[in-house]
Amino acid sequence: MPQDHHGERIVLASNNAGKVREINQLLAEQGITVVPQKEYEIPEADETGLTFVENAILKARNAAAHSGCAAIADDSGLEVDTLRGAPGIYSARYAGPGCADADNNQKLLEALQGVPEAERTARFQCVVVYMRHAEDPTPIICQGTWEGRILEAPQGENGFGYDPVFLVPEEGCSSAELPPEVKNRLSHRGQALGKLVAALS
Repeated sequence: MPQDHHGERIVLASNNAGKVREINQLLAEQGITVVPQKEYEIPEADETGLTFVENAILKARNAAAHSGCAAIADDSGLEVDTLRGAPGIYSARYAGPGCADADNNQKLLEALQGVPEAERTARFQCVVVYMRHAEDPTPIICQGTWEGRILEAPQGENGFGYDPVFLVPEEGCSSAELPPEVKNRLSHRGQALGKLVAALS
């Protein structure tokens, strides 16, 4: 593996604008340029895995195969304890295919109606995979976990996904009320990417 990643272009296997922005912010400091896969007209991978790590590998391999470049993929989602880990890998499409973040948040709040605060524990999980090429037998796999609770109503305008309903206990506010630099330091994605940067350097 090359020791110097400065100036390297890595394809990011995501078309989610929020994710692309966050991952770019986190990796730009390392001199790593992340190019979203749509710039290579890469088709979306079929996320047929049953775990975050399987889906991240499928997405990274797909992006590397179509671009001929190294690829990074993230698969992430929300696990709610009282829902036995749902929505989990289905977080992005919890309310149905092509649904908006607000629809997912609404469905989650309805599922948790009447559940007391102490039982609304949840966590964001993120698995990030780095593959040097599509046949890489030893991808780098890094995981981050962010513990919190589900609020009773959305709060805040920042972030994306379930950020408005995710209480960050140590900050006393929702993830969507955090400034981006604070979220990037604390979040599941920030933790996983921090580990990846350490593994790449």
